[in-house]
Amino acid sequence: MKITVDEPKCVSGGQCVLAAPEVFDQRDEDGVVILLNDAPEASLHEQVREAAAICPAAAITLQES
Repeated sequence: MKITVDEPKCVSGGQCVLAAPEVFDQRDEDGVVILLNDAPEASLHEQVREAAAICPAAAITLQES
């Protein structure tokens, strides 16, 4: 799995951080998503899929391997 985020689309909802805190974080100053790991291990894939699905701005794109 390869993850990309579109920072300008991010609305700082934080849903991705709640769903997959090992993969996503937020900037302190504005809450915009920070991608911590663009190729997470398989055990995190389901959490990442959930994060992408619930992102209110659809700012997370997944490329499945």
